Amino acid sequence: MATLDLEKASKGYAENIKNVNLRIIICGGTGCIAGGSLEVLKAFKDELAARKIETCAEITEGCRGTYISKSGCQGFCAAGPLVSVGDIFYTKVKPSDVAEIVEKTVVNGEVVEHLLYTDPGHGQKCKTAADVPFYKKQKRILLKDCGKINPDDINEYISHGGYFAARKCLTELKEKGTIEEIKKSGLRGRGGGGFPTGLKWELTGREKAKQKYIICNGDEGDPGAYMDRSLLEGNPHAIIEGMLIGGFATGATKGLFYIRAEYPLAIHRVDKAVKAAYKAGILGKNIFGSGFNFDLEIRYGAGAFVCGEETALMRSIEGKRGTPMPKPPFPSVKGLWGFPTSINNVETLANVPLIIYNGSEWFSSIGSGKSTGTKVFAMTGKVRSSGLIEVPMGISIKEVVFDIGEGAYEGRTIKAVQTGGPSGGIITAENFDMPITYETLIEAGSMMGSGGLIVMDDTDCMVDIAKFYLDFCVEESCGKCVPCRIGGYQMLKILKDITEGKPADDYEEKLNNLALTMRKASLCALGQTAPNPVMSTLKWFKHEYEDHVKNKHCATGKCSNLVQYSVIQEKCVGCTACKRVCPVNAITGEVKMKHFIHQDKCIKCGQCFNACRFGAIKKD
Repeated sequence: MATLDLEKASKGYAENIKNVNLRIIICGGTGCIAGGSLEVLKAFKDELAARKIETCAEITEGCRGTYISKSGCQGFCAAGPLVSVGDIFYTKVKPSDVAEIVEKTVVNGEVVEHLLYTDPGHGQKCKTAADVPFYKKQKRILLKDCGKINPDDINEYISHGGYFAARKCLTELKEKGTIEEIKKSGLRGRGGGGFPTGLKWELTGREKAKQKYIICNGDEGDPGAYMDRSLLEGNPHAIIEGMLIGGFATGATKGLFYIRAEYPLAIHRVDKAVKAAYKAGILGKNIFGSGFNFDLEIRYGAGAFVCGEETALMRSIEGKRGTPMPKPPFPSVKGLWGFPTSINNVETLANVPLIIYNGSEWFSSIGSGKSTGTKVFAMTGKVRSSGLIEVPMGISIKEVVFDIGEGAYEGRTIKAVQTGGPSGGIITAENFDMPITYETLIEAGSMMGSGGLIVMDDTDCMVDIAKFYLDFCVEESCGKCVPCRIGGYQMLKILKDITEGKPADDYEEKLNNLALTMRKASLCALGQTAPNPVMSTLKWFKHEYEDHVKNKHCATGKCSNLVQYSVIQEKCVGCTACKRVCPVNAITGEVKMKHFIHQDKCIKCGQCFNACRFGAIKKD
C-alpha cells in the first residue's frame, strides 16, 4: 500500500477549510469532559440544527458553514469547560449557556461578557485566550496543537505539518542523521530520568539483533499528574510520529504503547489514530517508499506505579509480574523478550517530530544550558489557576506559580511546591527564584520527574504531606527488595507516630539512617527516591516536625490527633448544635448556657467545629 501523499492531503484540507466561515472548538480533555463539555457539545449541535445553521463535524470536500469539533486538553482546567468561538474564549460554559452564545456570537458576532475570564489582577475581561494571564508566560509548542486540532482527524494533523518529519527521516536524514539531529537538540527524557534521548537511541541502534522494539511509556502514575494522558488524548498522531521516527533511527520495526487502563479516553483516541495511520500507509510496510516497515500496537497497564520503571514495564508487557530487574544489562542491549529496546516517555516522543520539522537549532535555542526545550507540568494544589502548562526550561518557579498560576487564594500564603511527585521533594517559597532545570531541581533536593507540580499554602502540614507521599510509595512498592519493602514501612511508621502524638525519640536520626539505606540499596528508583519528600520537608520545615514531636501540636490542624477543640465562651450562645453532633458526648451545657468540651472524652473528629454557626469553637 502506498503511503498517503502528504502535500496533497495538506492542500486538500486547506482548500476545504476555506468554505468554513466559523470554527467552534469545545475542549474534549478528560477534565472538561468531567465538567460536562460533551453535554455542551451536544447542546451546540442541537441549537445550531434547530436554527438551521449549516455545520460540519469534519473538514471534507463538502464541508460548509460552521465547523464544530472537540479538541484535546486546552490546559486551563480551573476554568473548564472551555469553548472557543472563532477567537473568542469562553470559560465555565454550561449547556444552558449555549443558546445565548449561538444567538449573540454565532449569529450576531457579539460577545457574551459574563462567560469571559476575568483577570483577578486587573479586573479586566479576557476576550481571547492570549489575553488570559494563565497563557501569557507559557511557551506552548507541544500543547499548541493539542488544544486546537481534532484528535480524531489525521488530515488535520497533517495540515499542521504532521508526518512530514517522519518522511524527512526515512527518505533524507536516514538513521544516523536522525540520531545526530536529536543529539544536537539536547532533548532529554521527560519521564523523570533526564537521560539524553539521542544517546539512548544511538546505544539501541548499535546493537545487532533480528528484532528491536521501541516502547512509549504512558504509565503515568504520580498523584496529581496528567501530562502524558492529555498529550495522548489531544494529539495522538504526534506520539505515533515520534515512535515511527525513533523506531526507524534505532532499527526497531515494532512499537508498543504501554498505557494504563485507567486512561480509557487516551486508549480510545490512540487506537483510532493508529488505525488511521495504517489506513494512510504511514504504518505498515514500505513507509514513504523507504523500504522501512513499522507496526504499532497498544498494551494496557494495570495501574502499578512501579511499572513506570522500565524493566518492570517490560516484564508487565511480557505477561509477568511487574517487578524491576537489576541493571546492567540495560534495555538498549537486552530489553523486551531479550531484544534491544528503547523506552521513551510520551512527552519525549511528542517532541521528536517538532525537532526534526523545525531543526535541532530551533529546539536547543529554547531553555537553559543542558536543559533545552520546554517542559509540560500539571500544576495543581493551592493556586488560583491550576491546569496543564508548558514553559521554557529555565523559567523560575516564582513565574510559574504567581504569573501563570496567579498565586494563592485570598487570605492564604503559598509556602512550598512539590515537584517530581512521590520521587521528588519540596521547594520552599524562599527558593522560588531558582530556574527550573534538571540540575537546579536536583541541587535543591527535588527532581523534574514526569511533570507534577503541586502548590502548597499555609493550610498544609508538611509532615502530613511527607506522610502522604511515603504512604503512596509503600503501597505501590512491589516488595521485591528488602530496603524498599522494610525501609519504607519503618519510615512511614515513624511519621505516623509523629502525626498521632506518639513518642518519637531520635526520629531525625532514624529517618536519616533509613533514607540512606533505601537510597543506596534499593533495586529501583521507587525505593531509591521514596525518602525524598520526607528528607526535603525535614530539611526545610524541621520546625513543624519539632512542633509535632515536642509540643504535640499541628499548627494547620491537618493532624487530627494533635488538634484540641475548645469553646470560646464569649461567643457561645448555647444553641446546642455542637452538643447534638458530638458522637461521644464530650460536650456539656444546657440551652442558652455556655458549653464545654471535655478533653479526656474528645476524639478530635471536628464535628463540633463544622456544626457551630457562630465561630464559637476553636481548634489549636
